[in-house]
Parts: sequence; C-alpha cells; structure tokens
Amino acid sequence: MNTITCKQILCPVDFSDFSDYAMRYAALLAQKFEARLTLLHVVAPILVPLPGDALVPPMRQADLADIADACRERLTRTAGDLAEKGIAVACQVTSGVPYLEILRMAEELHADMIVMGTHGRSGLVHLMIGSVAERVVRKAPCAVLTVKRH
Repeated sequence: MNTITCKQILCPVDFSDFSDYAMRYAALLAQKFEARLTLLHVVAPILVPLPGDALVPPMRQADLADIADACRERLTRTAGDLAEKGIAVACQVTSGVPYLEILRMAEELHADMIVMGTHGRSGLVHLMIGSVAERVVRKAPCAVLTVKRH
C-alpha cells in the first residue's frame, strides 16, 4: 500500500474547545487530501429517570427543534469560514445518542475517516458518563483520529 486516499472526512462537533481543536485538524486533512468535510452535531435529548426502568424526555420536541436550529446556524457559519479556504464542507444536525449517530453518519457517508476531539476524562467521571470517542473508536467502520487538546 503506497498511498492513502481520503475522500470523505466526518468531524463530530459539540462546540467545545476540544471539538474546535479537532475541527482544525479535520480541515487541514480535508485540504491536504482534497476531501469533503462533513461537520456533524448531535443534539442528545436529556432523559430523566422515573421509578422502574422508564425514562422520559424533560424537554418538549419544540424546544429540541429550537436547539437543533441554533446548532445548524452555528455550524453553517463555521462551514462558511471553511468554504472560504477552499474546503468542500457540509453540515448535518441530528438528534439521538451521540456515538450511535456518529457511527450511523459515518456509514451513510462512506466516510474514510472520523476526526473528533476527546475530553480526556478518566476515573469516576469517565465511568459515569463514558466516552463518546472511545465508543466510536471501537465500533467505527473507518479510521478514527482522536485529537486531545493540550
């Protein structure tokens, strides 16, 4: 194998400093490989536990739609900045369980690579909330570059 081709890069964005840093890596890789870059934000509905095994969303669907619209606007502005640099970029906003939506989108796009930030949590916090990046790395259908901000 003499060359690596990369035509589609998926970059999950949660608007944290960690994902902004990873997005810079993704943009540079997209330029280098002349790849299409898809920015993805997943709106994760917060579920409130009830007695037993039931979970209910505490927000109305209309509120979730407003959040998704605001995220879409923010992603579109970011995409505009990247497009000015000559990067072919698209935006996707969806809702659901973040790691599952990232994996679904990677499959749907036939992504060659996922570039995502990692918060680098450990210990009890990691055990309690888990790691989206870790789950994506384990189950992704393509290469995954995790970027840790120093």
